[in-house]
Amino acid sequence: MVSEISAERIEQHVRKLVSFHTRHNLSTQTDPGKGIAASWNWIKAEMEKYIPQSGGRLEVRFEEYTVGGPGQRISKQVKLKNVVATLKGGDPSDDRKIVVSAHLDSRAALDNDSTSFAPGANDDGSGVAAILELIRIMSSRQFSGTVVFIAVSGEEHGLYGAKHMALKARDEKWNIIAMLNNDMIGNSGSSGTLLNDNMRVRVFSEGVPAFETDQMAAQRKFTSGENDGRARQLARYIKETGERYVDQLGVTLVFRNDRFGRGGDHSPFCQEGFPAVRICEFNENYDRTHKVPALVNGIQEGDLPEYVDYEYVRKNAGINLATIANLANAPFEPVNCGIVTAGLSNSTTLRWESPAMGVKPDGYYILMRETYQPLWERKIFVKGNEVTLPYSKDNYFFGIQAVDAAGHESIAVFPGQARRLQN
Repeated sequence: MVSEISAERIEQHVRKLVSFHTRHNLSTQTDPGKGIAASWNWIKAEMEKYIPQSGGRLEVRFEEYTVGGPGQRISKQVKLKNVVATLKGGDPSDDRKIVVSAHLDSRAALDNDSTSFAPGANDDGSGVAAILELIRIMSSRQFSGTVVFIAVSGEEHGLYGAKHMALKARDEKWNIIAMLNNDMIGNSGSSGTLLNDNMRVRVFSEGVPAFETDQMAAQRKFTSGENDGRARQLARYIKETGERYVDQLGVTLVFRNDRFGRGGDHSPFCQEGFPAVRICEFNENYDRTHKVPALVNGIQEGDLPEYVDYEYVRKNAGINLATIANLANAPFEPVNCGIVTAGLSNSTTLRWESPAMGVKPDGYYILMRETYQPLWERKIFVKGNEVTLPYSKDNYFFGIQAVDAAGHESIAVFPGQARRLQN
């Protein structure tokens, strides 16, 4: 599937999005060829093209919401729409959802400038184009879990579209095991420092969860798990899986929720307790971000399509696809994962229970790393639901993931204290 992603198709999609002149959240909704409504109508129509090849498993709809008013960044009340394409999983008992998103809106420098040319080729035409490619390729395949592709509006004025979807997911009790937000995945050259590199991409993930109960906080302190929340485990999974399937692209894990003092559409999902990360280019060009296209002091400003690195977008789409496809076919995560703390020992005993739903795992990987290391260093395959390893729990962190016979792996679970065995 990764080899089927087309840089040429991605470029066509980006140029089509740019052709709408602006996708500002307050732009016209009545012009069929211009403004935000024209763009979301086109995105929906593109997604719907792949319903027949899905055998009816792909459903596409608008998700409408109302935002704005006096004193807000969107200065008047307006109805906006997200475009949601849901690729239903093949196992009716599998309630897991994997969400992948990008934002369809664009803007120039001024918040409420709804008429200037705001091409938004990279920010975030690149992300939307990647999602359209994923739908084209994945909709003809079968997966156990459900994949939800979302092109959200409202991002540039306060993450409104993502907030609406996160609240909907909370209220409807979606079992989201991963949320991947793709925002600016097509620029490979930096402004100022003039770096140029399309072989690295950043994945941002929160450490201490934005949503944390007292019980979760107590567990985190007991296990020293501030670097092992669900978003951080998802980020590690993306790095390992993405680099396994996509050549010439290294995934750099950034251990913060987003860029310094800034935010993205994954944040509302984090705030509702879902594991969510941001995938973003390694180098940003601030001459092109939120600028009206113009030649200024010999420098071309503006987020124009000729400055998007489409081969880079192709590779970044690949790490999304590899992650989503593996997770959607993986066993459920092991449950009640714990470290046995009874007695002092220089060995570590881990105990867990098999997932109650889905396909029975073929076995489990025990992941290990020294406490100062950011990434898992070893994987040990085991059968059964308990293992004792000759490594001290004081010197290593551990994780446990389920794996099926084909090699599809769940996200790692960071163990707490093992439950006492019942007599």
